Amino acid sequence: MAPETSTPATELDAIATTLNQDATQSGLSAEQYRRKMERRKAVQEQRLAERNKEKGLVIVHTGDGKGKTTAALGMVLRSLGHGYRVAIVQFIKGAWEPAEKAVFERWADQLEFHALGEGFTWETQDRDRDTAKAQAAWETSLTYLHNADYRTILLDEVNIALKHGFLSVEQVLTGLSAKPPATHVILTGRGAPAALIEAADLVTEMKLVKHPFREQGIKAQAGIEF
Repeated sequence: MAPETSTPATELDAIATTLNQDATQSGLSAEQYRRKMERRKAVQEQRLAERNKEKGLVIVHTGDGKGKTTAALGMVLRSLGHGYRVAIVQFIKGAWEPAEKAVFERWADQLEFHALGEGFTWETQDRDRDTAKAQAAWETSLTYLHNADYRTILLDEVNIALKHGFLSVEQVLTGLSAKPPATHVILTGRGAPAALIEAADLVTEMKLVKHPFREQGIKAQAGIEF
């Protein structure tokens, strides 16, 4: 039976979660499973029908786990695949790893890339210079945030610049508020401030469970870290 048309969206979400959990129970007959999936399909169709808005999203990838930039680059690839123009500004790391650079050069006509950092803070050891570099990277970012031709903008490791005080949260929030309505902005790096998380539309926290460098002394390897 299809859900009632007046069912609130949050209630539909709860129903979908419950049905997903019920479907994993052991001992269900084939008919019981079929009925649950039939109900789940009806719920999903109503969820999709009621949520048909579009907007440019502010997306935050944070947390201590690996994969924040990698996940963001997956979104970049999707945007490029759709023919959209993309801009990437790196705030901390100084340059693309060779493998990444080789791949993205294939979209040179769609992609603008700026490596404006000089490395991690323990490598540079110069707070004033790090601050100046981050401020320059932010000014570059604003040229894209104000340009509706760019559908996706990746501000890589900008959260680190915020965490260390190289940029102010107010600066970044003001810049994000002025972006074109259809532009997606992805901000990566651990330690995203609470105000940015509150302002974002989509936030993912990468949780570190195990890491081979820490537990086994395994160095960074091609195809995984670079």
